[in-house]
Amino acid sequence: MVQTEARQPQSETATQWSLVLVRLALGIPMLIGGAGKVFAIGPKPMGISGFANFLASLGVPLPIAAAWGVGLIELVGGFLLLTGLAVRVTSAVIAIDMFVATVLYHLPNGYPAASGGIELTLALTLIAAALALSGPGTLSVERTLFDQEGPSPNSSQSRTSDR
Repeated sequence: MVQTEARQPQSETATQWSLVLVRLALGIPMLIGGAGKVFAIGPKPMGISGFANFLASLGVPLPIAAAWGVGLIELVGGFLLLTGLAVRVTSAVIAIDMFVATVLYHLPNGYPAASGGIELTLALTLIAAALALSGPGTLSVERTLFDQEGPSPNSSQSRTSDR
């Protein structure tokens, strides 16, 4: 019995930090990729016009609008994930974004990321889906502000009853 009680705090701490690490694993590449698309900086500095041209070559309709949409989803989404705000919604949108990239561009290139395959985008899709299901975890701005995973109509009631 003493052994179980000693393990409980470690388990809670591990759970708190594991979701922070998962948010970092998704947020960092999204933020960097979005910055490259929107601001033409970083390891893949395409900018909106370069990314729109790339999307047009794939046959994506309204490539300029799509480029802005994807760029902002990745840039703002990466920032939100790193801070732990709106994690479920942001992760769901990123999962869709990465799934479309996987199917539209990476799938014909096979599996290895080195050859432009699905390896990375599939992993990012699954990480985003996992975060959409799990939420931000305890160590997040979302939990700090709302004392739960996201605002709800009852959030003000639960805070007043705690005081």
